[in-house]
Formats: sequence, C-alpha cells, structure tokens
Amino acid sequence: MCWSAEADLLAGSAVVGLGVACLSRVRRPRELPLAVLPLLLGAHQLIEAVVWLSTQGRIGAGPALWARTAWVVIALPVLPVLVSAGVWCAAGGPASAGRRRRAGFAVLGAAVSLLLLAAVLTHPVTVRAHGHALTYGTGTPWTPVLLTGYVLATVGALLASGDRLLRLLGRLTGAAAVLAALLWRLAFVSTWCALAALASVVLLRWVGSANQVGLSWAGRLERP
Repeated sequence: MCWSAEADLLAGSAVVGLGVACLSRVRRPRELPLAVLPLLLGAHQLIEAVVWLSTQGRIGAGPALWARTAWVVIALPVLPVLVSAGVWCAAGGPASAGRRRRAGFAVLGAAVSLLLLAAVLTHPVTVRAHGHALTYGTGTPWTPVLLTGYVLATVGALLASGDRLLRLLGRLTGAAAVLAALLWRLAFVSTWCALAALASVVLLRWVGSANQVGLSWAGRLERP
C-alpha cells in the first residue's frame, strides 16, 4: 500500500507498465506465474486507491466493499500460492533435492492460501486508516499463525529458488516485511509501493536474463 489514493494511483500505473513489459518478454510457459506478478501488484495498488477513497467517504458502500475484498483476496489467498508455485514452475528440470525443497514451499503456499481464502469467505473484511497506512482485517483468530506460514512460503521459496535474481527478490521481500511492520506501528507509511516497484524491476530483469542467456532453467538453478 502507499500513503494516499493519489500515490497508489501513480505507483500502480507505473508498476502495471512494468508488468506489461515483463509479460512481453516471456518465452517459456513456466516463466508465466512469476512474470505475471508485476501486473498483479500494479492492479493491487490501483485497487487500493479505491480503498483509500472509501476511508474518506468519497465512494459508496458497494464499491468500497468490492475494493477492500478484492485487495485482501489478492494480498492473502493469491500471492502466497502464486509466488511459491511460480518458483517451483520456473525451476523445471529433473527431480533434485533443491526442486523437492521448492515443491515443499509450494505445498505450504497452497495450504496457507486455502486457509486464508476460507477466512476471507467466512469473516467480514474491514479496513481503517492508520496514520499514513491502512489496516485490513478478516476477523479470524489464526491470523498471526497464517501470516507466519505466508512469509515462510513466499520468502522461503524465493530464497530456495537457486537463482541469483530470485534470491535477491527474497531478501528484499523479507527486509520489506520487517520494515513495513515497523513503519505501520509508527503510523508512518507503508513500504508496499517501493517493494512492488523493486519486485517488478527484478522480475523484469529475471525474465530478460533467462531468455538472453538461453540456458534451460534446470541448468541455471543447479549452478553452484
């Protein structure tokens, strides 16, 4: 998230542009789950611009409900399974200890996503402005446990990817998660805009690098 509707609109539009560029570079189907992430992150920020408007009473109840629910669905059930499964798909190649480890993260991501989806479907989604950030809630008592699994599935999968750029993305994501929690407690600003932009740039380079080098993912990922 960004600190205002206007900031979300500008940042989201820029990230959507990066997402289109990223998808245009895809040459192998197994790259698609990760390559679509920038476009999804950009759309996510554009949706949050509408959420900001809802907290200011500038839109009706119907669009406000749609926006906050769409934001939470992308952030909670969709991202952990997309990232963890995307890393596993990108790996390709024969079975190996590394590939089995990445498959484990994908299973964890799928399990966390299902539980978070159930929470979203069975509890009302709420949102409130907290300084220069937004606080979302689903009312489920298991949120801390589920979010721990969420971080393990996403950051863990990226760090275990075996690819230099994806490991960099994992380190950036892990650091951003810690920083975002701190800034939220200070009611300052979220790091989401910066993280989405950085992640999109890294993924754009990742797709281009995979095609430019012309090596199979199996060879790239098992390189020491």
